[in-house]
Amino acid sequence: MTAHDTGADREYGISRLVELVRRLRAPDGCPWDRAQTHRSLRRFVIEEAYEVVEAIDAGDPHHLVEELGDLLLQVLLHAQIAAEAGRFTLADVSRALADKLVRRHPHVFGNQAVASEADVRRLWAELKRAERKGRAGEGDEAGEGAGGDAPGEAGEEEVMSSALVRAFRLQERAAQRGLDWTDAAGARAKLEEELDELERAAAAGDAARVEEEFGDCLFALINVGRHLGVHPEVALLAANRKFHRRFRRVEELARRRGLRPEDLSPAELDRLWEEAKAAESSRIQGPSAEQRSGIRADARGGNRG
Repeated sequence: MTAHDTGADREYGISRLVELVRRLRAPDGCPWDRAQTHRSLRRFVIEEAYEVVEAIDAGDPHHLVEELGDLLLQVLLHAQIAAEAGRFTLADVSRALADKLVRRHPHVFGNQAVASEADVRRLWAELKRAERKGRAGEGDEAGEGAGGDAPGEAGEEEVMSSALVRAFRLQERAAQRGLDWTDAAGARAKLEEELDELERAAAAGDAARVEEEFGDCLFALINVGRHLGVHPEVALLAANRKFHRRFRRVEELARRRGLRPEDLSPAELDRLWEEAKAAESSRIQGPSAEQRSGIRADARGGNRG
């Protein structure tokens, strides 16, 4: 596989994929593929997108090729389903995307001047707002399949997305209109304020208020991350993987010693957790000379603390 494998591009191009998907959806095709609808495929679009992110984080180009292909399949299936209903085709999707790329990049394809990446983001947001206003009043015909951007104006219907992503995008749009902290310090101060309110609600035993204040804390934490250049969904996915990896390691360490995690004290579990962290760090960084000399002794001696 090379960056300029034009022969492979011709042999395995989009046209071949379109034909394969059409065949899968044919009357004598695959029963599962034939049964799918736009709605039934929603979960797979989300799952495949997450798997692309995981492949990127893993730094495995071969895995990324596979996962990008799976995500592309979702696009092809939706286009084929729509084509069968006479609504739109993959060519319509491609044309709409190409037109949008040109329209959203007047600094590349036109005479608009930009001085920085921040200018590009502001220009992009302005163009999106103008497009939404242009679509207003066109009804369902324009809205159906016009997607690609989550609604951003007050009162618009929310798209199906994780609450983390929704909060992040709401904060981005508020910032574009000037409603934002000047720096991360202001966002952190707001987080501390929300944490104090959560503690007071918990102390009062007010369950409804605890839930409300907990939500405010999450929203404020996402805002801190945004100011630090961290996307909440990507960060939480990585944290989930890290916790799962270490938890499995704790279970493995306990099993090797004839123990069950549920029978251990909090202090014993904490020692196993720290051992799992140390083992993970050693795999990433490689052991020091001192660690290499003590590995065998540590293995015989049980917990490393």
